Amino acid sequence: MHTTLRHLSMAPALVALTIAAPAIAQEAEYNPSSITAFVAAGAGGGTDNFTRTVQPMLEERLDTNITVINLPSASGALAHQRTAQSEPNGEALDFASSTFITSRAAGQNPIGLDQLTPVARMQSDVMTLVVNPEKYETFEEFRAYAEENPGKVVIGGTHAASVDRMAFLALNEATGFDLNFIPYDNEGAASANLLSGNIDGMFNEISAIQGYMESGEMKPVLALADERLEDYPDMPTTVENGWDFTFGNERGVFINAETDPEIIAAIESAFEEVFNSDEYQAYAEKVSLDVRSGWLGSEEYRKVLEENLAFFENLLADE
Repeated sequence: MHTTLRHLSMAPALVALTIAAPAIAQEAEYNPSSITAFVAAGAGGGTDNFTRTVQPMLEERLDTNITVINLPSASGALAHQRTAQSEPNGEALDFASSTFITSRAAGQNPIGLDQLTPVARMQSDVMTLVVNPEKYETFEEFRAYAEENPGKVVIGGTHAASVDRMAFLALNEATGFDLNFIPYDNEGAASANLLSGNIDGMFNEISAIQGYMESGEMKPVLALADERLEDYPDMPTTVENGWDFTFGNERGVFINAETDPEIIAAIESAFEEVFNSDEYQAYAEKVSLDVRSGWLGSEEYRKVLEENLAFFENLLADE
């Protein structure tokens, strides 16, 4: 390529620079006066904590102020709608978990990937089957009871379009355990019923149950993953048991699909800087969000979301 360029005359080169200049200028022109971060979840949860953790880091890199607004109603659908209906100027972002896709598959979210486009994925948590160790010390004990008592094992979780219910459906279908599912109003209610022994298990991320694990009140006994987690080498996985599915809760950022690609690229770049920063990595390690890589850029994340949507739609169709 360099040899060819040396044979070009100055005039065409100047023309090329002139043509390229608007694109370069366009990316440089992204200077948002402010940003509204719509959070598709309630205050205090994993997605909210993620948003508020990266807020100051992103403000510093984009030299702007970010206002966080929690819109948990209808599985976060209102947050998706507000973002999709905002001006496509990069000043409204949607911080969401995998519920964006699970609720879409369940017909509860009217906003799809044609209206919102991913900017980046920042987290990819592994889902685990969590039990009360006073009831089951290992997955082998849980499995033996489930196989000997079909229809009697109860899993608790949240709403019908939740990630944890999708994990329940996938495990039930793959294993043939004949498990039952009870939906609760929130994760706290499900946790309380697990601790009291009213249910046999729940699905959650390791990062969400750290306190319970440290106190010995909860124990993850099965990772919905390909390989055993480095920090939990004694916990078996779905794949090693012959069940060909993995599961996790992802958290990422979305934007109005009509936004200029150059603006999306600029925001993606800022998030990648945040992800690679020592400050963010320290946070991820502290809350066990580093068990597997979280980062995906816009295009890669879109492919994963499309695959996940198809998987969830098929899962619900077989229900």
